[in-house]
Amino acid sequence: MKSILKAALSTAFLIAAASSSSAEPAAGKAVFEAKGCAQCHYTDGPAREKTIDDQLAKKGPELWYAGSKFQKGWLAGWLADPKPIRPLKFNSLDEENADDHPKLAGDDAANVTDFLMSLTVDAVEAGVIKPKRNVKGKQIFIKKMPCSGCHQASGRKGKISGGRSGPSLVGAGERLNPDWIYAYLKNPTVFKPVKAMPTFAGILKDKDIKNVATYVSNFKAKKK
Repeated sequence: MKSILKAALSTAFLIAAASSSSAEPAAGKAVFEAKGCAQCHYTDGPAREKTIDDQLAKKGPELWYAGSKFQKGWLAGWLADPKPIRPLKFNSLDEENADDHPKLAGDDAANVTDFLMSLTVDAVEAGVIKPKRNVKGKQIFIKKMPCSGCHQASGRKGKISGGRSGPSLVGAGERLNPDWIYAYLKNPTVFKPVKAMPTFAGILKDKDIKNVATYVSNFKAKKK
């Protein structure tokens, strides 16, 4: 009798846990829509933008693969206290990115995080990239493929330098899923059919793309 009761309680616990888990993304989706987030961000994919006009019409980055792209802890913190990631405004080459993204408080931030982390894609294979210092990746990043022409990164003694047309890579290792970095470098058109980012497959060997992803996934945030 005790074993039957124990099994029943265990089953009830698992059902309750599953229900709670599935409810949080649903609650987050409701907050996302109520706050008007969908006016700037797509959460349905594959990518909608097929032409330059589609790209220019966007007000913010697409989020339909957010769960494959971001690290959950970083995302929750950013939604509660957002800071610009791009030096320049989205789809602009000269307008500064204002520090005016709406903040989400308490449960709203947690639930929206759960919703966005539920948006994943098969194009990102788990466990491919392990963050670590990578000399080869650094050489390619700085010299062979001058990524710093578009992206800021932290150099010697924490000095930040680099281009401003793309998102900053300062803290990329804390913000981005290492496996997404590799998948994006390998085939960015899966995520952005219209993009300024070069496609490195065919230019770099796969092992070198992995080296760059390993290197970038080790980038730390600027110390305060």
